[in-house]
Amino acid sequence: MIPSMSGLPFDDFRELIRSMPGPDEASVDAVRARNAQLTKPQGSLGRLEELAEWLAAWQRMERPAVRHPMVSIFAASHGVAAKGVSAFPVEVNFQMVANFTAGGAAINQLCKSYNYGLKVFELALEVPTPDITEEDAFDEAGCAATMAFGMESVAGGTDLLMLGEMGIGNTTVAAAIYHALYGGEAADWIGRGTGVDDAGLTRKRDAVAAAVARLGKGERDGLEVLRRVGGREIAAMAGAIIAARHQNIPVVVDGYVVTAAAAVLHALDPHSIDHVQIAHASVEGAHRDVIARLGKEAIVDLGFRLGEGTGAAIAGSIIRAAADVHGGMATFAEAGVANKG
Repeated sequence: MIPSMSGLPFDDFRELIRSMPGPDEASVDAVRARNAQLTKPQGSLGRLEELAEWLAAWQRMERPAVRHPMVSIFAASHGVAAKGVSAFPVEVNFQMVANFTAGGAAINQLCKSYNYGLKVFELALEVPTPDITEEDAFDEAGCAATMAFGMESVAGGTDLLMLGEMGIGNTTVAAAIYHALYGGEAADWIGRGTGVDDAGLTRKRDAVAAAVARLGKGERDGLEVLRRVGGREIAAMAGAIIAARHQNIPVVVDGYVVTAAAAVLHALDPHSIDHVQIAHASVEGAHRDVIARLGKEAIVDLGFRLGEGTGAAIAGSIIRAAADVHGGMATFAEAGVANKG
């Protein structure tokens, strides 16, 4: 599954995207047929019914289930943070990874509450990617290698992958990706991130504008946008999304930053993220606009902007509930309940 890195480094990823398996329609049909016999009016569970079908399509199972859910957090450092685009210093990257390890972060509590697995991947925290206002984040080989690392992070046995991130400055990087992909003005895509004041917001806007101005005019390829203005955590998460598709693992992406990884893939092929759900509508930047451009609908809207996979964890619990309800309910015949005539 890991790219051979033959030819140009991105060629293997383009081929992996071209060869992605489609949904298992037979499993979807089986879920719909069972759903029609369950002891409830048709459609009365709303989106839970849709999520059960989605889970069946990508797990390739007629009775979808979430028994081995995993939250994976990718942490990275960004040179653009030196431009004063965050309210917190870069040392927080190391401190928060230590907090994850010690079990003190919000995501640790949610994983404990929901009995999820949790993995944290550090991506050379001591070596920030270059300042994207001045130079590219990666060369092609480096970006491809980071995506390959993300692919390798997807372990067998997981049946629902929830992606999260940590990285001071990464809402600036995500905004640059959105601005590069979708146009408009830099100000259209930024938010206050970790809570920057008005001066910090201006610095953030200027940094996003400068980074994207380096790309010049014309058509922008998703992988080139990732390479030039992205970050290690976003590249790794894009790789994880690709690997999950080939391993029949549905994916839940967290918020504003993680969605940037999905947006890069969507720019290459809109169907490449059909196995992906958007966990929540973040209050950061223009996340709702991005969700609409991806043709998605967030599962929850709780005013989150923390990151860490917190929104993905909560959305994952709803997806698991959808599977449990579908699989555990009795049919009209089993319950001895009269169906409509």
